[in-house]
Amino acid sequence: MTIYIFFLIALALLFDFLNGFHDAANSIATVVSTRVLSPRYAVLWAAFFNFVAFLFFGLHVAGTIGNGIIDVSIMDNTVILATLTGACAWNVITWYLGLPTSSSHALIGGLIGAALMKVGTQALVLDGIIKTVIFIFVSPVVGFVLGLVFGTAVYWIFRRRHPAKVDKIFRKGQLISAAFYSLGHGGNDAQKTMGIIAGLLFSNGLMQVAEGQRFQDAIPLWVVLACHSAIALGTMFGGWRIVKTMGQRVVKLRPVDGFCAELGAAFNLFVITSYFGIPVSTTHTITGAIMGVGTLRRFTAVRWGVAGQIVWSWILTIPLSALIAAITYSIVT
Repeated sequence: MTIYIFFLIALALLFDFLNGFHDAANSIATVVSTRVLSPRYAVLWAAFFNFVAFLFFGLHVAGTIGNGIIDVSIMDNTVILATLTGACAWNVITWYLGLPTSSSHALIGGLIGAALMKVGTQALVLDGIIKTVIFIFVSPVVGFVLGLVFGTAVYWIFRRRHPAKVDKIFRKGQLISAAFYSLGHGGNDAQKTMGIIAGLLFSNGLMQVAEGQRFQDAIPLWVVLACHSAIALGTMFGGWRIVKTMGQRVVKLRPVDGFCAELGAAFNLFVITSYFGIPVSTTHTITGAIMGVGTLRRFTAVRWGVAGQIVWSWILTIPLSALIAAITYSIVT
C-alpha cells in the first residue's frame, strides 16, 4: 500500500469516528435524558454494543455502499477523498448546529457528488440511490409507527401499575433497549465505512472479488474490526449538543418512553439492515420513534417546530454533502 492509500483509509476511519461521535446522541440520548445512566456510563454501554455488532449482522449494507450507489469501476482515490471530505465536513457542520442528521446520507451524498464530477450521471446506480432516498421518508415513519405501537402496548399492559413502580421497571428495561439500539446502530453505520474502504482496496487491486462472489463477502476481517473500533471510539467521546436536541428539545422523555422509542427503533434497524441491506439512517429511525412515543402522551408534547428543523436538515443532507464533495473533487483535480 502507498502512503496515499493509508491516508485515505485513515480518513475513512476518521469519518467512522465522527459517525460514532455525531450519532452517539442517537444511541444514548434517551437513556441519558431519563437519567437511567450518567453520560459517562451511557457512552461506554453504547460503545461496547457498537463494537460487538459485527458478530450479529451480515455485511449487506457494506455491499450497498461499496457498489450499490455508484459504479465501483469509476471509484478511485480522488473520488474517495472527495466523498469523505464532503461527508466529514457535513457531519462537523451539523454537529456544531446541534442537528441530528444522517452520517449515512452524508456519505452517500459525497459519493454522488464526486461521481457526478468525474463521469456524470451514468456513474450512478439509480436503483440503490432511489431505495436510499425513499427510506429517508420511510424510516422515520416506520420508527414513528413502531414507537406508537410499542408505547400503546406497554401503556396498556402497565395501565394499573403505580407510576413509581413502572418507572423503576423501565429504568432497568432501558438498559436492554439501549443495548439493542446500539447493536443496530453499530451493525448499520459501521458498515458504510467498510463499503468505502472496500471500494478503495478494490479500485487499487488490493481486494479481489471472485466470480460469483458477493462484494461484501470479499471484505477483509481487519476492515470490519477497524470500522467497528472507530465507531465505538467515536461513541465513547459522544456528541452532547445533539443529545440535548434528541432527549429534551423534541419531547421530554420518561424511562418508559425511552424504552419504547429505543425498542421500536432497534426493531426497525434490525429488519432493514439484516434483510434489505439498505443504508438507513439511525438518526431518522430514533427521531421518528421518539415522536411516536411523545404523541401518545399528547400531540402537543412533541415540539413540532424543532422536529421541522430536523426534517429540513435531513432533506438537505444528500445535496449539500454532494456539493461539498463535488467542489473538493474539482479543486483536487
